[in-house]
Amino acid sequence: MEKKVIKWGIIGLGNIAQKFAADLATVENAELVAVASRSQENANEFASTYNSKKAYNSYLDLAKDAEVDAVYIATPHSFHKEHAILCLQHKKAVLCEKPFAMNLQEVEEMIAASKENNVLLMEALWTYFLPHYTYVLESIKNEKFGKLLKLEADFGFSRAFDNDSRLFKKEVGGGSLLDIGIYPIFAALSTLGKPDVIEAGATFFDNGADSSCNMTFNYTDTKAVLKSTLVEDTATEAIFTCERGVIKINTMFHMPTTVTVIENGKEEIIDFNYKTIGYNFETIHFNNLLRTNQKESDLMTFDFSINLIKTLDKVRVIIGLEY
Repeated sequence: MEKKVIKWGIIGLGNIAQKFAADLATVENAELVAVASRSQENANEFASTYNSKKAYNSYLDLAKDAEVDAVYIATPHSFHKEHAILCLQHKKAVLCEKPFAMNLQEVEEMIAASKENNVLLMEALWTYFLPHYTYVLESIKNEKFGKLLKLEADFGFSRAFDNDSRLFKKEVGGGSLLDIGIYPIFAALSTLGKPDVIEAGATFFDNGADSSCNMTFNYTDTKAVLKSTLVEDTATEAIFTCERGVIKINTMFHMPTTVTVIENGKEEIIDFNYKTIGYNFETIHFNNLLRTNQKESDLMTFDFSINLIKTLDKVRVIIGLEY
């Protein structure tokens, strides 16, 4: 039986949208049919580059397009709720870039809109769907190397401060925590669950956005030591120390990479032979949910997204970061 072709729209046409569109072209039975930017010129250029039939300068016009089945939202964090609900109200399935929104209240409003309109909604945290991360999750769940004793995960790079850049703009959710700190936190929640106690400290830019954040998640028998920073190049690894071995997701752990397994003094590097940027895996999952008329992912569940934003909110309270 031929699979239904899922016709996609994209709202917000920055760097991540470009990567998503490039990988969408590799997905069978999926097609980019419409893109939207606040600038018609940007929309036209993006449409030309990624073979979209339509280019809008209005997000509402894209949401109203009867041909569009699903919308990928890649606008700045502070607009996620508004744009997701706009699309859900027009009965478009929504794949919304991480972080889902700015805080728990916004995430709950998005989920309520999904349920009210009976339309699929999922947070686009692509790492969850990458084969190397699936391998690590299964190894830890099955205790392949014994119980997990400690997690260390970091994400950091040095970038010259630019108050005009989305990355540093506090009012749109810029700063290290929401933008990149979400990945080490995700690594902890997806392997260890919710922590019993969180310790955290941060440094800040002059505009109030956090420049770095150090966190320790304490559990009954283990802990996760986590870090995000925009002022230092770090290894950007995730190291899972278990009773009988170590699983290390090598540099840029959140994206397609290799995994090193250290057991009995021997190291093995596992290469997952990625051929794409990596956004196709979440897209394939989402397309299958849509084809089978699901309203929520069985992997990136609403509960997981709620726990993730609750944890981010708790860290913000501890470090004194308010948007």
